[in-house]
Amino acid sequence: MRIQVVILIVGMLVSWSYQARAESELKNDTNLPSIVETDIENMDEPLPTLPSVERAEVSEKIVKDIQIRFLNNKDKWVDEKGRPIEGRTQKNFIIDNLRLKPGQIFRNDLFQKDVERLRRLNSFDKVNFVLEESDTSLNIVYYIKESKFPSWNFGGGDNGDVGLYGKVGYRDANINGLNEQLDTSVQVSGKDVQFDTSFVSPYRRGEPSRLGYSFRAFRERDLSRTFNDEIKLSNGSTAREGRFGGSVAVLKSFDDWDAALGLNYTRISLRDRDYNLARVDRLGSPLSVSGTGIDDLVTVSFAISKDERDRRSNPTKGSLLTLSTEQAIPIGLGKIASNRLLANYILYVPVSFIGSNGSTENTEMIALNLQAGTNIGEFPPANAFDLGGLNSVRGYGGGRVASARSYGLASVEYRFPILRRVGGVLFADFGSDFGSSKTVLGEPGVLRGKPGSGFGYGLGLRVKSPFGLIRGDLGISDQGEVKFEVTTGQRF
Repeated sequence: MRIQVVILIVGMLVSWSYQARAESELKNDTNLPSIVETDIENMDEPLPTLPSVERAEVSEKIVKDIQIRFLNNKDKWVDEKGRPIEGRTQKNFIIDNLRLKPGQIFRNDLFQKDVERLRRLNSFDKVNFVLEESDTSLNIVYYIKESKFPSWNFGGGDNGDVGLYGKVGYRDANINGLNEQLDTSVQVSGKDVQFDTSFVSPYRRGEPSRLGYSFRAFRERDLSRTFNDEIKLSNGSTAREGRFGGSVAVLKSFDDWDAALGLNYTRISLRDRDYNLARVDRLGSPLSVSGTGIDDLVTVSFAISKDERDRRSNPTKGSLLTLSTEQAIPIGLGKIASNRLLANYILYVPVSFIGSNGSTENTEMIALNLQAGTNIGEFPPANAFDLGGLNSVRGYGGGRVASARSYGLASVEYRFPILRRVGGVLFADFGSDFGSSKTVLGEPGVLRGKPGSGFGYGLGLRVKSPFGLIRGDLGISDQGEVKFEVTTGQRF
């Protein structure tokens, strides 16, 4: 395991301030009959089916009122003096995200979607509800625990490119109480300063005439996965990739679809260990379209997505579909005019082979991920699809399966509970370049002996910690390579 992973985890621990979670139950504050999820620890469990909704007399009930109550660290919605807890999020913003409004007839399907939509917001940690029924109407009371923002994280490590480095990051996903998101990080080493900053002001359903917007600026460098060290540069150095640029986009939602239209700029440079430009590798193969070692990508992108997951963090059911296209405009070095198409589909299916085993943090399920992409026209070889690695075909090193014009990737996971906050995973990944690696400029994957397709399988652990989900995967490739890697978050 690399030193940088260990130091990063230590840095995250230093930045985290633990506050003990109190066990409590939500209590209905009226005498009206209600359907209640009372266990705060379990309040992100899949929503129950409301049996009374199927009866005609109940289905005609009118939503009289919708109330928003915020929870504190003790899962209470009032303080010691009986005053309601104040949240950062604007209540009107929450109401605007709901389809079921006061004055409408209660519909279970709309209610389920409303709760799932709230649970997908970055600014909320947990969302619970109480339904208060009378003879002719009902009130909906949402109990919301906001995520702990803003947050800082600190890390560092040692890698084969820049050596020792330190890193600091800042994130807030609820600026102005409107789910606006700022995410920035800076990494400093003896060789370089890297940064990545993004801001998102989402589209607001309550203001249909207002477009959301986002922007990003970045500068990054790393060892190249396309031009890895099977073939080095003429001076014996392994190729480095530097990327610098930014993007702006406008955002809008159409019913259940979210869309983004963006203008993007990226300068890709290939360099040696001293960060001097490299035009060709040791065999004389070109590293860029322009022949200078630098390619400019000016693109117009369009993406649509449909998110039907029950929640954003560690979903238990539902699906996510994303489709995108990115057209390059022939401006700058290389005068590139290619088009890049991508599709990504994720499906979560709850199963009950072994039962929950008392776990509320790790739901038993089958998770499926299908990806595909292609580049049309001439494109920078550094922008090839690199298959292999912990977020691709596990068991292989990063980019060791293929560097391709087109690709397909299929992954399946069986996720199951072990302990309350510990889950297990059995996984299998398969990726292929469909024979397209030979059409990439300079054939970097072919010359480096990458097989073009690969299969990996294995098992892993998922540990829910105070600073996020820790993932450890032991992967075995079809070529007998074994890799154990640790990172954060689910594979998909």
